[in-house]
Amino acid sequence: MQVELASVGTELLLGQIVDTNAAYLAGKLSELGITVYHKTTVGDNAERLAAALRISLGRSDVVLATGGLGPTDDDITAAAVAEVMGVGLVEDEATTERIRSFARFRGVKLLDSLLKQALVPKGAEVIPNPVGTAPGFIISRESKTVITLPGVPTEMRAMAEESVFPYLAQRLGEGDAGVILSRVLRIAGMGESQAEAEISDLIGQQTNPTIAPLAKTHEVFLRLTARAPGRTAAERLIAPVEAEIRQRLGNHVYGADEESLELVVGRMLEAAALTLAVAESCTGGLIGHRITGVPGSSRYFLCSVTAYSNESKVRLLGLSEEILRQHGAVSAPAAAAMAEGVRKAVHADIGMSVTGIAGPDGGKAAKPVGLVYLGLADADETVTEEIRLRGDRAMIKERAAQMALYRLYRTLRTRQAAGVPA
Repeated sequence: MQVELASVGTELLLGQIVDTNAAYLAGKLSELGITVYHKTTVGDNAERLAAALRISLGRSDVVLATGGLGPTDDDITAAAVAEVMGVGLVEDEATTERIRSFARFRGVKLLDSLLKQALVPKGAEVIPNPVGTAPGFIISRESKTVITLPGVPTEMRAMAEESVFPYLAQRLGEGDAGVILSRVLRIAGMGESQAEAEISDLIGQQTNPTIAPLAKTHEVFLRLTARAPGRTAAERLIAPVEAEIRQRLGNHVYGADEESLELVVGRMLEAAALTLAVAESCTGGLIGHRITGVPGSSRYFLCSVTAYSNESKVRLLGLSEEILRQHGAVSAPAAAAMAEGVRKAVHADIGMSVTGIAGPDGGKAAKPVGLVYLGLADADETVTEEIRLRGDRAMIKERAAQMALYRLYRTLRTRQAAGVPA
């Protein structure tokens, strides 16, 4: 079965929003063993949408469209699908009643535009919307099918999970196409070219699974993808390749799939019964934001102090005027003092700091934009590290935060290997 994705919305073509729906659907469909060869984006224009649907149905078995099912005049997906399928629009009474109940519950006026959402192509199977008012639908003609879902990600995902994926799995038939399974290894402290060089022979010999390096702003992903009759068989194909890559790249592979660096570091801190405090300058609180994005981080994370000015570094972190005069705020001694200061301030086991020049101005020959110092302090020692980063202001901040977390990760791994008690 070939399924094609169609994303509807002028805002997508204008770059005002990112099409996360297509990425989500493509990943889920591959897990079902369904091939996606094409993805089309169309604006809110009935004529162009109908033309795109005709092209898509000419080369794919199923078109899965998102967007254009709302109450406004530019929500034209239902009408365009009805035209292409050669049918009219009819009212779905169950949807109408759901919309009426919604209006009563919210205490809003029942507008004709709201009821417009209850119009679906004649003969279509309605897909209920458990978290919104606009339903989706499935309509087939001969061997071709169009499935529509709202563009709101929360609504789309709920409806896809409850209705669309089970429908496609049943239609596909159990075991007919097998599964396509991907495993993403997450790498830090190493660039894409270096990581690829370490496993170039594996990439050159790849068959099943395949290996694809993917560069992100501040890390590298290696996606291993296997096709097999079932999930267990696919996992068996991936396992030896993953093991070989982990052996070659060592601790640079910090996690897999949805395991972010802050999640992995948090697990390690909690397992060792260690607490952490962070002093941030150039990252502006980004490290603390990432750490506290992990549920349960309060068990090991005590505070993040964003000391941006020199005065705040002195008053809040105990950075001495002497260090500022001799070395400046962007220096190894300053990073050391910041890490020690924040650790002592809240009695944390580990203090971490970052100070640097994010740009675009403020750099000099001796201290250029992208110069960053990291500090790490515990009760026994304080260490610092100088790094040089490239990119615009946002990229330097993100990369500095990533490198600080990676430096902490390396330290915790070293403690684990040495058997250092908490």
